[in-house]
Amino acid sequence: MCWTHPRSADRLDVMAASDQILRGRQAGWVVLTAVAPMVWGTTYIVTTHLLPDGHPVFAAFMRTLPPGLIALVLSRQLPRGHWWWKSLALGGLNMAAFFPLLFVAAQRLPGGVAATLGAVQPIVIAFLAVLILHERLSGWRLWWGITGMAGVGMVVLGPEAALDPIGVLAGLAGAASMGTGVVLTKKWGRPHDVSAIGLAGWQLTAAGLLLAIPALAFDGIPQDIDASAWAGYAWLGLIGALLTYTIWFAGIRHLSVTPTALLGLLSPLTAALLGALIAGESLTPLQLAGFATALTALVAGQLPKPTQRKETT
Repeated sequence: MCWTHPRSADRLDVMAASDQILRGRQAGWVVLTAVAPMVWGTTYIVTTHLLPDGHPVFAAFMRTLPPGLIALVLSRQLPRGHWWWKSLALGGLNMAAFFPLLFVAAQRLPGGVAATLGAVQPIVIAFLAVLILHERLSGWRLWWGITGMAGVGMVVLGPEAALDPIGVLAGLAGAASMGTGVVLTKKWGRPHDVSAIGLAGWQLTAAGLLLAIPALAFDGIPQDIDASAWAGYAWLGLIGALLTYTIWFAGIRHLSVTPTALLGLLSPLTAALLGALIAGESLTPLQLAGFATALTALVAGQLPKPTQRKETT
């Protein structure tokens, strides 16, 4: 018979309770952070239904500089020291480069192909985390990243899907750009006295300044900005950038980078769901199966490998 000292048993109970509390907090951050990619999934339908055609860089500019300046006013925090160039680098990767590349891919490829290329991002981040963060490559999460990408492909790819080389390169470059930005955001963190909205403001403002000249001098200001277009810009800027990046950066601070990246699968899934609800697009049995596959991958990717769960119980 094995006897356990009362103090040891109490210590084990405390450790078990603490582990449950931490897991509960982790789940809460996962749910909150998931809001960001779900809102980003509205970008396609807002762009196609509300914004003027043919001005992707101007749309990216409107999505970055105005909300960035608002965030600076709200947070009352400016970068200090090396955070000036870090904000410029992160704003360039996460937004200034990513947004135009996203628009180019969307314009030159069917929406399904562009969304599937975007779903490559969790895989890109998994490998970048090894190179930059020196994390061990998790075969478990890599597998679920590939499975999730396949599920997204089942949802959004159709028989009319065609591959334009420039569009494909833009889509992959966009995934690599934001993937690098996400990993560097995790590596550099943020100063302890700076809020998530402050960090979002730094990056959005930096991205807007980088986009100002190409947006105003080359892309030009659309001539037909009506009330619907202003509503679209307001949604993409205030909700699709200011709110979501504040949530996203707060979540990245508390979550591991690879499972966080898997939440990005919610973006194309949300876009497809909105297409069915608002644009009247029907979902086939294959697409429904793809939804189930991608959501399973998303949830499973948040969990540790089964053998690790057994070791901690």
